[in-house]
Amino acid sequence: MANQIAEIAQAGVSVAVVVGGGNIWRGKVHEEHGMDRSTADYMGMLATVINALALQDALERMGMPSRVQTAIAMHQIAEPYIRRKAIRHLEKGRVVIFAAGTGNPYFTTDTTAALRAVEVNAQAILKATKVDGIYSADPMKDPSATRFAQLDYLEVLQRGLEVMDNTALTLCMDNDLPIIVFDMAVEGNIRRVVWGEHIGTFVGKQKRATANVV
Repeated sequence: MANQIAEIAQAGVSVAVVVGGGNIWRGKVHEEHGMDRSTADYMGMLATVINALALQDALERMGMPSRVQTAIAMHQIAEPYIRRKAIRHLEKGRVVIFAAGTGNPYFTTDTTAALRAVEVNAQAILKATKVDGIYSADPMKDPSATRFAQLDYLEVLQRGLEVMDNTALTLCMDNDLPIIVFDMAVEGNIRRVVWGEHIGTFVGKQKRATANVV
């Protein structure tokens, strides 16, 4: 992932990344086992900081300058999230990595991505997943599932498709922010999406176009 991010950043694309923490901690799972929801969510936010630092280290070993900004203050290891400072980093060609979610429990990584994208005036959200787009059903369970090339926000809501949670999707719809869902495991897919190749599924009001800010 660091290789792919560095590739487009070095080509002049402004890149901001929202990282999750599910490989370390999933708050929802622990809540189901009786843990307090807020506590479980805060622990999940801390897990995202670990991943953000790992991504930053990988990028900087490639010579790609980056900054981690956290929604929970951790001055010894990362900057606090400040919108204008994040934009300034992007203007200087640095990759900005947003960690610790929104800093509040009950909000998902999807909502964080939508919120930060709107705040820094991004042109699109690239949602990297384990499948190559949005399907009519779970392709892992239903071999007859079909992939959508393009969807409107309202179609996603009406069909109950699992793209992003409704809060995040509504925020994107209200701000006319396109979402492109694609398979992160395929080498070069980030470049392909940014360069305008029609891979994955495009969600938005307008026709798919090349995005130069992520």
